[in-house]
Parts: sequence; C-alpha cells; structure tokens
Amino acid sequence: MLWRRLRRSRLGLYVLRRCLALIPQLLAISMVTFVLERLLPGDPVTLILGPMATPEARATLRAQMHLNRPLYIQYYYYLRDLLHGNLGRSWTTSNTVAQDLITRFPATFELITYSLLLALIVGIGVGVVTALRPAGWVDRLTRVYGLLAGALPDFWLALIFIFFLYYKVRLFPAPLGRLGPYLSPPHRITGMYTVDSLLTGNWVDLRSAAAHLALPVITEALVTAGAIMRMTRSTMLTILDGDFIRHGRFSGLPERVIVRYAIRNALPPVVTLIAIIYAYLLGGAVLIENIFGWGGLGQYAVQTLEQSDYAALLGFVLVAAAFTLFLYLAVDLLYFAIDPRISY
Repeated sequence: MLWRRLRRSRLGLYVLRRCLALIPQLLAISMVTFVLERLLPGDPVTLILGPMATPEARATLRAQMHLNRPLYIQYYYYLRDLLHGNLGRSWTTSNTVAQDLITRFPATFELITYSLLLALIVGIGVGVVTALRPAGWVDRLTRVYGLLAGALPDFWLALIFIFFLYYKVRLFPAPLGRLGPYLSPPHRITGMYTVDSLLTGNWVDLRSAAAHLALPVITEALVTAGAIMRMTRSTMLTILDGDFIRHGRFSGLPERVIVRYAIRNALPPVVTLIAIIYAYLLGGAVLIENIFGWGGLGQYAVQTLEQSDYAALLGFVLVAAAFTLFLYLAVDLLYFAIDPRISY
C-alpha cells in the first residue's frame, strides 16, 4: 500500500511539473507567433473597413486594435487579455475566437482521430505480420508502399481520390462538408457528428457523416500508416532477434505468448511515432479540410490567414500548440504503463 501511494504521489508530482512547464512553452510560442504574424502582408484595418473608409475611421480603429503602438505594447495588451481568458474577437466571423475554436475543434478532432485509428490498424497490423514473415511477398509489397506513402503529398492523394472515387465511380459523396446538403446536424453533445448521431439514434445522419468522413480519413491514414508500419516492422525484427525471445522459444513458450511479449517491448518507439503523427495530422488537416470543405480548425486557420485576422490566427496556433504539448505528456504517461522500469 505504501509503495502504491508513493508511486501515485510521484506520478502526480511529475504531471504537475510537466503541466507547469507548459506555461513558459506556450508563452514563447505566442510571442514568436505574434511577431511573425505582424510581419505578414496586408492591413487588417483596410480589410475590415474597406478601401473607401475615411482616414478618421481608419485611425480610430487602428487605435482600438492598438496597431498604432509599438510591437511590444501590442503584445502586452494581447497577453493581458489572454491571462483573463480572452482570446480576442474574430472580425471575420464577428464571434469571439474562443467560441469559434470550441465550435470547430470537434470537426478536426473527429477527422484526425479516425485517421490515426485507421493508420494504427493498418500500420501496426501489417508491421507485425511482415516482421513475423520477413522477405515474403507481403513484406516486399508493403516496403514499396512504405516508400510511396512517405513521398506522396496528402493533398495530391486527396484530389486523386476525389476524381476517381467520387467523380468517376460515385462511390463516395461529394467533398462538400461533413453532412449531406439536405440534412441538419444532429443534436450537439460532443460536436463530432458520428458520435452525436450515434448517441441520439439519428441513423440517417450517422450514415451520411460516416460516408463524408471516409475519403479524408482514408487519405490521411494511407499517408501516415507507412511510417507506423516501417517503425513497427524494424522494432519487431530487433525484438524477435533478442536473447529473451530466443530463451522463451527454447523454454517451450507458445508462439502467441512470444509474439505478445515482442509487441509489448516494441511499443515505446511506436508510441513516440504515433504522438508525432497525431500532431502532424493536426497540421495536415489545414490542407485536407480546405479540399473537402470540412469546416474545422484547419479551414478556419486558412480563412483567418487570408483576412489577416490576427486574434483568430493566434488562437488557432495556441490551440494547436497546447494540443501537441498535452499529447506529448500523454505519451510520457503511456511509457510508464507500458514499461514499469521507467522512472518518473
């Protein structure tokens, strides 16, 4: 009992220490992004008021947005509002940035999570099979796929799929959002259409949401599964050639037990790669969402960038950074569950 309490307290202190370390990291990210954002071409005052606005109106709005002050003063005002939980207001949508992010995040989270799950099923499954039977025709075929998956841009693959699987074959619906044009979104519980329609028993919306998810999910999964497959295969081959595996075989352990031990020992580097890919999918969603008209954070980021919407763009970057940092924290905690030898 004492040992369990000690481990729990050490784990709690570790999580608290890592969470506190996120504060200076996010602060540094916000500072760099703030400066780089101000270097972008375009004047938000002109975009908001239009080219026919009077000089007095321009000067008034510029003063309200603190754009007439030095850069460090502008950052001070932004940081002051941020510490009070105020991410600003998007002039593109006329909503608060926090409201826009909360509304759009579930769409992106749904897309990248399903993409990661499919990539895991394909990558880990094929990686384990090819490691158990190396030099076979499946191994040779998947190695070619692994090379191609890392070389093909996801937006190009998405356009190819749209052309063949929608335009030519009509196998999937038009890439025009998350639902069919004549359907209303399900009652909002999580913001993810497949989950909300399943919870409310709206089977029509569930079929439509799943059909619209299929093409972008397949696109993202095929691009990212190759890296997971290669890492799983190489790690499994190394583990299967280890002394403890040979000792287990000589001791008469069943092959399924040996494979289970090998998979568990191969997981830590694969888990690290999965975290990197999950964060990559969030960045890749910027292009995929615009191609499929998804309406998530990626499409929101492009719209705000085109309109020089400073507050909205900064809000997106902070959310993406916080998501990535918390993801890496979750990976560290998974290490402790996978390998108890790792200390906090």
